[in-house]
Amino acid sequence: MSTTTYHTSVLLNECIEGLAINPQGIYVDVTFGGGGHSKEILKHLGPEGRLIAFDQDPDAWKEAEKIDDARLTLITANFRHLDKYLRLEGIKKVDGILADFGVSSYQLDAPERGFSTRFDGPLDMRMGPSASLDAKSVLNTYSAEQLQKILGMYGEVKNAKTLALAIIQARTQKPLETTSEFKEILFKLAPRSREFKYFAQVFQAIRIEVNQELAVIEEFLTQVPNVLNENGRLVVISFHSLEDRLVKNYIKTGDCLGKEDKDMFGVVHKPLHSVTRKPITASEIELKENPRSRSAKLRIALKL
Repeated sequence: MSTTTYHTSVLLNECIEGLAINPQGIYVDVTFGGGGHSKEILKHLGPEGRLIAFDQDPDAWKEAEKIDDARLTLITANFRHLDKYLRLEGIKKVDGILADFGVSSYQLDAPERGFSTRFDGPLDMRMGPSASLDAKSVLNTYSAEQLQKILGMYGEVKNAKTLALAIIQARTQKPLETTSEFKEILFKLAPRSREFKYFAQVFQAIRIEVNQELAVIEEFLTQVPNVLNENGRLVVISFHSLEDRLVKNYIKTGDCLGKEDKDMFGVVHKPLHSVTRKPITASEIELKENPRSRSAKLRIALKL
């Protein structure tokens, strides 16, 4: 288990095994974060190997600066632009791609980022500073219908309509500015003894909308087959069912919605082959060491 002050890497050993690293190969970590996975990949690469890491978060850039290794190149951009930035680096094909869709512990524990339900902070929730949309804008400008849709779809919030109307009512008195002001609304509507889960669901829904997380994952997945070498590997960690469904569908059918591309003989054409029958989950030991790993699902695919 690799631990830094920034973040504890989830399913670290399983990811490295899944990548089946060729020491001379080129690998991509599209979610650098605290660098735990990247550091472990570098340990398995030889002098000729190369690692390209993506992250749009300036806090992650500071972590990357601590790694003095010429084999590492950091791309300070969103991984939805995977193919474009690899080409700018003169790379057409890679041997493996790793993605960890979780929010880092550092982001959750930094009050000023607005991700956490535990601290008071501004309604921000942006993964990168260049994003034009933040949580404050979503909560203060979206219609009741829009709010209901994202709360229900992205957070599976059962009383999404009631909550959406409560947000509209609250902001007519005064624009929502902080997470504490938002939580005052949530407290009144949260199921008793299940407040924490309710807060987490609502915050997740707003965060997904702010960062367009599902659209980013779809764009990323559709680029993977073009970027991978033959026998190249895709290793993905998801943390909730919406993300996992996109990954599962794409590996199974080559389409994020799960639509099969069949020829006249009924043969399904798909660019990737699943290496694991079921998603890999954290061991009992890891669950004790890092409770945030409990919802992680790891899927591994091979380009044939």
